[in-house]
Amino acid sequence: MIPNNYQGALQQPLNSGFNASSTTSDVIKGISLEGKNVIVTGGNAGIGLETTKTLANAGATVIVAARDIEKAKNNLKGIKNVEIEAMDIIDPDSITAFADKFISSGRALHLLINNAGIMWVPLRRDSRGIESQLATNYLGQFHLTLKLFPALKKANGARVINVSSLGHHMSPFNFEDPNFLHREYETLQAYGQSKTACNLFSLELDNRIKAYHIRAYSLHPGSIGGTELGREASVELFQKMGFLDAEGNMLPEVAARLKSIPQGAATTIWCATSPLLDHIGGVYCEDADIAPLASEESIGIYGVQPYALDETNAKKLWDLSEQMTGVSLASVN
Repeated sequence: MIPNNYQGALQQPLNSGFNASSTTSDVIKGISLEGKNVIVTGGNAGIGLETTKTLANAGATVIVAARDIEKAKNNLKGIKNVEIEAMDIIDPDSITAFADKFISSGRALHLLINNAGIMWVPLRRDSRGIESQLATNYLGQFHLTLKLFPALKKANGARVINVSSLGHHMSPFNFEDPNFLHREYETLQAYGQSKTACNLFSLELDNRIKAYHIRAYSLHPGSIGGTELGREASVELFQKMGFLDAEGNMLPEVAARLKSIPQGAATTIWCATSPLLDHIGGVYCEDADIAPLASEESIGIYGVQPYALDETNAKKLWDLSEQMTGVSLASVN
């Protein structure tokens, strides 16, 4: 029987040889992806763009799922081996249309990089009434991954990479009120529970599909400068989080911890390609290695919270996600 990572049973660093300073170039060195098909959501900006460039330059055919096609064309101009397709990760119909088009192509899918996400936004809801950070950061990837399951099986050796965040430390998943219908909306809690959901999904997904030679991983890319993710956050929010001083200036210790975009995308590339993970799945990674379990001393600094690797939570969330999306493995198998 293939071991699982429930309760963090496999959550031990592998001493990969990489660290927080490692870049995508370091991690991909010596690895060829010729003949591999990859989908990257949000692969036209930030760490998604760096992920796309790195995988394409290694020989993979990369399909970038993008909400803004013109922006994607502009940002991806000149990069070989890239295809651009329309998809809005918060729109269920758009996800289904994108997945159906890929399935109808008959191609195998070797890597699915669920990278698209939003952060620290005001209260918004999708067409189903689902809070937007939960819908975008988690339910969209659940929906897309399950719809692409036939193509992942066809690869006979695939990986699903879900970009999560250390932000999962901000909140466990609130099963009683995930959509903030009966509690005051707090954007950091909403973001935190969406990323906890991402980790629980990776854990449960890996256990359910590993028999088909598909493994799943979640990861924290690090705190990164130069992306668009925090564009809607106020100065007050950054101050509350301890990033800025009273005058709105970034604290030196925070600036010292920031990663470059190539460093931020390195863990995605490591999870997607490292042979060290050939027989391990369902783990949460950071700094191009499997992360340790979080302790009282490391909360908000590094590691994965035990509640994000809990078997009961993972199974309960899976059932809830099927109800919320109307998608199940049985329906696409």
